[in-house]
Amino acid sequence: MANNTFPRSVRILTTEEYDKVFKNPVRASVPGVLVLARKNEEDCARLGLVIPKKVLKRAVWRNRVKRIARETFRLTQHSLPNIDLVVLARPKIEDISNSELSAIFRRLWLQISHRLEK
Repeated sequence: MANNTFPRSVRILTTEEYDKVFKNPVRASVPGVLVLARKNEEDCARLGLVIPKKVLKRAVWRNRVKRIARETFRLTQHSLPNIDLVVLARPKIEDISNSELSAIFRRLWLQISHRLEK
């Protein structure tokens, strides 16, 4: 059985790690969500989140998006190649329901992984 946890080793933590993804990334987006990705040297996929106060004013709203992004990543991380993913929240994300947001993230993970495999 796969280990579906979300330890520190599968998180993007430092500014340098984020900067590597921001330089020349592969992009996938829908209204409200932008995902940037780049291959990494690690042995697993990693996730970073950028959910600014300017887009979602209340902490509860920001935490909802982060929770859903982490959960969908956690469940699909073993099917992803060795990539770093950064999720950026954009205006209009507050209009997306939890189930839609979950489906959007799953679709974006697959889309990004297919683009990077080419």
